[in-house]
Amino acid sequence: MLSGRLVRLGAIKFLIQSEKIMHIYSKSIAALLFSTAVFGLSTITLAQAVPPRLTQSESVLPVPLLVKNIQYTDGVYVGPITDAYYGPMQVQVTVKGGRIVAVEALQYPDHRSTSRAINDDALPILQQEAIAAQSTRINAVSGATLTSRAYLQSVAAALRQAGG
Repeated sequence: MLSGRLVRLGAIKFLIQSEKIMHIYSKSIAALLFSTAVFGLSTITLAQAVPPRLTQSESVLPVPLLVKNIQYTDGVYVGPITDAYYGPMQVQVTVKGGRIVAVEALQYPDHRSTSRAINDDALPILQQEAIAAQSTRINAVSGATLTSRAYLQSVAAALRQAGG
């Protein structure tokens, strides 16, 4: 027997089965609205509304809904040196099979302990997101805005060399 309450959001009905659930992530609601518009869903269960918890081995990066199919020319491309305010930033992009397979920071601000700490956290995230997105259409890393901008500028220039 289902116990719970019905909450309406436009034409979508959410069945909330537990009072312990205090909110539903905004990304989940956006995905549900999209699904409803595309697939005509009208009623969903709580299990469908709330994404499952991720294990440590799973990625927390979102999978893009629409991906432009860009084919890059295979090779290794070095982006220009860009200004990250606290020092220079330069990346190298490796393309195999028409896809970005690696992005390596050749130069980055590392002369201050704060810069090293920021870049030690931000650069792996930027690399992972650029490879997952196969472009520079990714968000900046919080707390590393200047690094993110310079990194993406250098990656964008390298990808232009690769035909993107």
